[in-house]
Amino acid sequence: MDAAHCYLEGNADAVEFCPHEPYANLLAASTYTLQEGDCPSRSGSVYLFDVGDVEDVGLNLIQKIDTAGVFDIRWSRGGDGGGNVALAQADADGCLRVYKIDETEVKGCSLKEVAGEKISSSMCLCLDWNPSSTSIVVGLSDGSASVVSFTDSNLETVQEWKGHDFELWTASFDLNNPNLVYTGSDDCKFSCWDIRDSPADNRVFQNSKVHTMGVCCISPNPSDPYCLFTGSYDETLRVWDTRSVSRPVNETSVSLGGGVWRIKHHPSLTGVVLAACMHNGFAIAKVSDGKGEVMESYNKHESLAYGADWYRGKDQKRSVVATCSFYDRLLRLWMPKTDLST
Repeated sequence: MDAAHCYLEGNADAVEFCPHEPYANLLAASTYTLQEGDCPSRSGSVYLFDVGDVEDVGLNLIQKIDTAGVFDIRWSRGGDGGGNVALAQADADGCLRVYKIDETEVKGCSLKEVAGEKISSSMCLCLDWNPSSTSIVVGLSDGSASVVSFTDSNLETVQEWKGHDFELWTASFDLNNPNLVYTGSDDCKFSCWDIRDSPADNRVFQNSKVHTMGVCCISPNPSDPYCLFTGSYDETLRVWDTRSVSRPVNETSVSLGGGVWRIKHHPSLTGVVLAACMHNGFAIAKVSDGKGEVMESYNKHESLAYGADWYRGKDQKRSVVATCSFYDRLLRLWMPKTDLST
């Protein structure tokens, strides 16, 4: 069921619900727009919306921040209260920026930039926070990865290594062991690194045989310490046991009919994931007992499906989803029609 929609002023590529109370009503969205010509430029914006109550959701624009073209945004994992809730941005200028919630505004809360650092001459394509939200891993367009510490509103690069041959589209911390980082790239390789000392010399594993096209997304399962999901341009959702990475848990590989750019785990239903499938809209899939199936497809966007996330507030009686698509600049809120708990 559609609840609300709006059009952004740039090409929409990411949406993220704030996972922290009392800010679960906050939705961030980002854009990336390439201006071609003799002097090409990459511009973007970060939007902050209030979606209201889950029983009466909408899209009330709180703030729009103009910046460089944004490839990825992520809310911090840890922290209670506005002073510790942060939103990180990876952008086309090679910068990592961090915003925190500012409650001094008369009209309510807004985002205030507290840190910004140019970490590379390459573009920053993706990012992820470690479980304690004290470090951020960033994937770069030259195939490198950087781990950047975030303490007292200061950003400092502590590790950087060339892990891949082409664009590094996805990087993710292990949710249970923050010394491990997973990366995926346009070179079709899916890798894991130990970042305690010289990651380039401490590769835990690398699988280059299973994904037949670039790896777009790596999403650890928050309810299983040894399980993670990958998405690829080869249109397949794969489920892996990190104790045996020569091949995925084959029975649960699901064809989604489009490049799997984003995978988001449902906040309360184990095995239920939301996927952004590029040319084939959005899908909700369920993986259990060695089998995977598509529960629902959503095709009300007219362009590349890139951004997707679940509302994460407490006491929700129904699931709420935010999705966005690129060239049509469309942001939507909707509720799945399917009973996802069955």
